Amino acid sequence: MGSGRLYAAVTVGGFRRYATYRTATVAGVFTNTVFGLILVYTYLALWDVRPHLGGYDRAQAVTYVWLGQALLATLAIGGSGVETELMERIRTGDVAVDLYRPADLQLWWFAADLGRSLFQLLGRGVLPFVFGALVFPVALPHDWGTWAAFLVALALAMAVSFGIRYLVALLSFWLLDGTGMTQIMMLAGFFCSGLMLPLNVFPGALGDVVRLLPWSSLLQRPADVLLGEADVWRTFAFQGAWALVLLAAGRLLQSAATRRVVVQGG
Repeated sequence: MGSGRLYAAVTVGGFRRYATYRTATVAGVFTNTVFGLILVYTYLALWDVRPHLGGYDRAQAVTYVWLGQALLATLAIGGSGVETELMERIRTGDVAVDLYRPADLQLWWFAADLGRSLFQLLGRGVLPFVFGALVFPVALPHDWGTWAAFLVALALAMAVSFGIRYLVALLSFWLLDGTGMTQIMMLAGFFCSGLMLPLNVFPGALGDVVRLLPWSSLLQRPADVLLGEADVWRTFAFQGAWALVLLAAGRLLQSAATRRVVVQGG
């Protein structure tokens, strides 16, 4: 089997694996919908006081909320993607088996995470978004070009998300317990991606900083593309640059971790 077909099979396998968790998927759809309702009414109260807060009107703010709920599990913004399994395999030493596979460790897990992301988008993300669009006034583009640009931004967001979580997972080679790092990653994801509030709302230097961090690629940047509030090519360049940096850093850390396993006889 060629390498391309191998990773495609891993992606399909990741999709099918998560598709078996039907009860968890239904619970996730319900949770995202309820949480979306809470956020929508909170946002509407804020926008009643400050119309055009962050440069969005009310319909754009509502759309942003439901997009966030659609992408929360898709991009594993709070963690709980394949990095959880990888960290456990590192802790138990089972990662040694992964290193013997005739496949690159990073690409293998990237493909598996892509399958997970695609299922979460279709199985858990679409329904809350459609519900929000039917119940509330939203601001959705009417041209296919904007939707296509959004899908490109979403694909780049998947790469950035995996890059962040893969780096955190690899730290388990040096840490006895990765719980602390996963909690930090979760807080950073919720706060710095714009999930709780659009980053455009953050004031002064704080807003400038968080918009430059890689987490802004996960929600804020794709949302602005969909809402027509972004320079599309600059957004792609920003996300692509972070994806390359994070994946390259993951490659370097993977090499160091592999040498550590070999030295320890793992």
